[in-house]
Amino acid sequence: MTTNQKSSLLERIGYGFGDMSSSMFWKVFSYYLPFFYSNVFGLTLVDAGVLVLVTRIWDAVSDPMMGVIADRTSTRWGKYRPYLLFVAPLFSIAGILLFTTPDWSYGAKLIYAYVTYILMMTVYTGINVPYGAMLGVMTDDPQEKTVFSSFRMFFAYGGSFIALAAWEPLVNFFKSSVSQSSTASAWQYAMMVIAAVCFVLFLACFALTRERVKTVSTVSVGSDFKALLHNRPWWLLIGAALCFNLFSTVRGATVAYYFADIIGFDQTLDFQLFNFSAFQLLFYAGLFLSVGEVANMAGVALTVGLARRLGKKSLFICVNCALVVLSILFFFVPVTPAGFWLMLLLQVLISILTGIMSPLVWSMYADVSDYAELRFHTASTGLIFSSSSMAQKFGGAIGGAAVLWLLSACGYTPRTDEQLAAQAVLQQPESALLCLRYLMSFIPAAVAVLAIVVCHFYPLTTERVDDINRQLRATRVC
Repeated sequence: MTTNQKSSLLERIGYGFGDMSSSMFWKVFSYYLPFFYSNVFGLTLVDAGVLVLVTRIWDAVSDPMMGVIADRTSTRWGKYRPYLLFVAPLFSIAGILLFTTPDWSYGAKLIYAYVTYILMMTVYTGINVPYGAMLGVMTDDPQEKTVFSSFRMFFAYGGSFIALAAWEPLVNFFKSSVSQSSTASAWQYAMMVIAAVCFVLFLACFALTRERVKTVSTVSVGSDFKALLHNRPWWLLIGAALCFNLFSTVRGATVAYYFADIIGFDQTLDFQLFNFSAFQLLFYAGLFLSVGEVANMAGVALTVGLARRLGKKSLFICVNCALVVLSILFFFVPVTPAGFWLMLLLQVLISILTGIMSPLVWSMYADVSDYAELRFHTASTGLIFSSSSMAQKFGGAIGGAAVLWLLSACGYTPRTDEQLAAQAVLQQPESALLCLRYLMSFIPAAVAVLAIVVCHFYPLTTERVDDINRQLRATRVC
């Protein structure tokens, strides 16, 4: 594809379907899996924290391996697309096993949790790394890459919205409609529904997309890794992306606890017309998170225009500055009916900003891939894009484990299966409640400050990226 050829709307939508599927799983894992392990599966907070950290670190380390394998794959469907077709069934099955609670001893259940979580993350790597790398070979136009990336994240947040809005209603549906269904069984059945949808979406992504840019690495695997380690923009973007994912994971993993112990299970949002209460809406974690996903989609829609006007690096810094301010404001919101609306407003604003960040970061990785091809003569698109997945998972590992460990250190008391089913109110110590408030405000704000500092040194400005692509077009075969 040359720079004057634009992708079709159908192909952009098809590419979006891939991350729609991944994000449905990823958001459920990020936001509900820590709560599932500690309140449904039956692990202690410390064991659950170690589990999340160890498995996601393995997952992150495996990403570059998958990137190297994908870079050296050659089929009639391309380098990366075949993985969407052949790994999709395993992806869905692994998700169901992850949310299955066997009736075993504690030690056996802990081993089962490690095996299924590692399996899920390995399969996730096997499909998501090649999917991400496709962005580098579907077009050679930097602006088209941003468009593809925006469609990707728009559908990703759409999938997240569907999964998060449906998750608790699905769990409640299966608890009430399936005879003798426990809370654990209801979580498993809910994941079966999500897994089936994800399988279909990946097949659609495979069918609707094409690889057009032909890249061939002229160096060895060792040289690819050596070039990566000497790639300064890669290191800086890895650091900035890790901070962004840490920001999102800390807030997201805290929400279920925040609603259970600070807001409560039975709070409502009152809609009034002319001093008369029109109707009430239950204010629960799924609503808070799903509203955020819709706002994320609005942010994605703004990304292309803002990136063209401000440049990718400047936009990254501006967004994080705003995230710092809004996150700190969240700490001071009162837990009152009026405060619930303010919480929802801040969630919308923060989510619009994180919606801008996601396609922006993916597009910046495509620029880093082009820089590596020109500077080091290595067509390591899969390796470069796997690093973005690695940063995402390191951020998730550190963030998810940190939430659990901090809560444990502050004396948080998990609920039993019966207490959770009955939506029991527990009297948590003041230290645990304060910890939850910090996890939704000052701690994410500090992470956003770190992202600003790292991105300040990122060297690939708009002018530099344009120059790189002019030189590459003279050597590439399309």
